[in-house]
Amino acid sequence: MADIKGFLKHDRETPKRRLIPVRVHDWKEVYEDFPESDLKTQASRCMDCGIPFCNNGCPLGNLIPDWNDLVYRDHWHDAIERLHATNNFPEFTGRLCPAPCEGACVLGINQDPVTIKQVEVEIIDKAFEEGWVVPVLADEKTGKKIAVVGSGPAGLAAAQQLTRAGHDVVVFERADRIGGLLRYGIPEFKMEKRHIDRRLEQMRAEGTEFRVNANVGVDVSADDLKDEFDAVVLAGGATEARDLPIPGRELDGIHQAMEFLPWANRAQEGDMAADEVPISAKGKRVVIIGGGDTGADCLGTSHRQGAVSVHQFEIMPRPPEERATTNPWPTFPMTYKVTSAHEEGGERVYSVNTEQFVDDGTGTVKALQAHEVEMIDGRFTKVEGSDFELECDLVLLAMGFTGPDNPLADSFGVGRDERSNVARDDSYATDVDDVWVCGDMGRGQSLIVWAIAEGRACAAAVDEHLMGASALPVPIPPTARPLV
Repeated sequence: MADIKGFLKHDRETPKRRLIPVRVHDWKEVYEDFPESDLKTQASRCMDCGIPFCNNGCPLGNLIPDWNDLVYRDHWHDAIERLHATNNFPEFTGRLCPAPCEGACVLGINQDPVTIKQVEVEIIDKAFEEGWVVPVLADEKTGKKIAVVGSGPAGLAAAQQLTRAGHDVVVFERADRIGGLLRYGIPEFKMEKRHIDRRLEQMRAEGTEFRVNANVGVDVSADDLKDEFDAVVLAGGATEARDLPIPGRELDGIHQAMEFLPWANRAQEGDMAADEVPISAKGKRVVIIGGGDTGADCLGTSHRQGAVSVHQFEIMPRPPEERATTNPWPTFPMTYKVTSAHEEGGERVYSVNTEQFVDDGTGTVKALQAHEVEMIDGRFTKVEGSDFELECDLVLLAMGFTGPDNPLADSFGVGRDERSNVARDDSYATDVDDVWVCGDMGRGQSLIVWAIAEGRACAAAVDEHLMGASALPVPIPPTARPLV
């Protein structure tokens, strides 16, 4: 490394978040600009550790020490080349990934880890600013046609890799815009959609075709796709939301997170005014059931829409401030985290279970009844005498996803595994000829880095099947789990 003592001289520093009273009144990304001089200082903290566990902590296998060193030396163009060698979309991961690489950083054994994620996003943003992100055209066309179903990170990664291998690739998306969860699930304050649009410009220039409002399995026949294309890649994600089947679930005012979040994004796209969205937290007492990232997205969105109050329920106990002995380095640290949305307000309630929703007499929710729980012998047990009722006007269910969209999977007749995901072998092939699957649809709900990694690996497997050999990166077996 350029400065082998950098980690001894400098503390970890990340960009400051914009003032809360300012940012909750707009939808722009929450972070202020990070000076280039400060970023180079942070890159210098990357140790000459010998064995970079960060590489293995990242499902993409990002060459992290390489581009840290290049940024420190001011070799930015070389840095983006190394970054793009393993990651098609660092502008997405640098904003949205929970950074398992940082959890695996050797420096993190007894200090704060290197700010890997920030260096990553600054590299790609500078590359776009400098005009270094240009179309990568195939040397020659193969004449093979491939359909990719789903335009989330897995589908986009598979499509870009296959297009660059010389195939004719068409991406099918059931929504009216490309991006999948990136477009309509991730709030604008976490990632402005201009980052998707500028990457799509590159992909279109490379030759990838996109078709929107194309719901495969519903208004686009699976048989037609198999007849028209030499291969089909299913990358539809894990879109079946986990429900909460308790008394009162049918009441108005209770919605899945993905019934709520897309409307705010549509308003930011200009489809409607912010005060015209069909499901809004404005003036309401909101309860979010689910303490993960989707719940935090609902929280930040509720703040910006003008909720009167917000409670976020989590059935699990509050995570520890430091790693537990059962969660050692270099595994992903399951510790207490405060996202920008949590910083903005709301009350987080742990170890609580909702029993029933209460009707206001008109078929609309007015409250919920809940109680505290504790873990005994691996099971949640009610704490006697802990019952309470909480008034609410809007309940958002953010409890994760159980598997892929049934009409899509069923239309191809693909088999399922024991977790209801689409079954596949080590080459991402399903049990239906010429049909492959990657991302959450085959893996189950997971991280954006896993989606991109699987999209890249699946593309290599499809390319090898069609051509007999592939120059694309060697696939990662679906069973592989580095450190997260």
